[in-house]
Amino acid sequence: MRTALLQSSGRPGSVAENLKVLDEAAGRAAAAGAGLLAAPEMFLTGYAIGDDIARLAEPADGASARAVAEIAAHHGVAVAYGYPERDGEAVYNSARLVSADGRALANYRKTHLFGCFERDHFTPGERAVVQAELNGLTVGLMICYDVEFPENTRAHALAGTDLLVVPTAQMHPYQFVPESMIPVRAFESQMYVAYVNRVGTEGEFEFVGLSTLAGPDGVARARAGRGAEQLVFADADPAFLAASREANPYLKDRRPGLYEPLVRPS
Repeated sequence: MRTALLQSSGRPGSVAENLKVLDEAAGRAAAAGAGLLAAPEMFLTGYAIGDDIARLAEPADGASARAVAEIAAHHGVAVAYGYPERDGEAVYNSARLVSADGRALANYRKTHLFGCFERDHFTPGERAVVQAELNGLTVGLMICYDVEFPENTRAHALAGTDLLVVPTAQMHPYQFVPESMIPVRAFESQMYVAYVNRVGTEGEFEFVGLSTLAGPDGVARARAGRGAEQLVFADADPAFLAASREANPYLKDRRPGLYEPLVRPS
């Protein structure tokens, strides 16, 4: 499945403008034969927008979700995107996946919140593995900091995720995550990982770009630059994935009984 990564911070604070950016990118992705367009963390509203996070948060099936579904159906391309989700009094840092005909496929709430900024504005999610079937692949969702915990990625591997989509707001000085960690995650858990980042300066944060799609061989199939908005493409190939899993013994050679201390309460 050809996958398009939209490296962009959009227009922070303006949902309407960000929907326009997403619509334009979806048209370009579809024209290039992509089956999936992935956008960054908190793409619909902006990330460093302070109390506007709560003001702009919507239910998972709110007006913005319906607008994204229309974009996906109009262009015939599935869309994964980040947004602030309101559920009662709680606000979650969430990612949603819709199909190429506009159907809701999956909704994920970030489980590991990074720093005081996120802990001040969001409630952590409690479900580690969220998946959906898309074009012959099992697609999983995570958000940014979540993928830096190897247990999270391994949980997806054991649940059968083929392509892990990670909307991200990765900032300086942590560029080693897209440069080094993401290819390692893909290799050690035998999956494709699509890591799609914001770019440029927003509030106190400098986002490092470097969006990448890494394969199960640890090789980056596509990588964006550091300083510009880009739409980059790479393929997630089920046949190559199956061959890689057959050749790589990591998952088969695990000894879960030795790992029990990792999950015991301290």
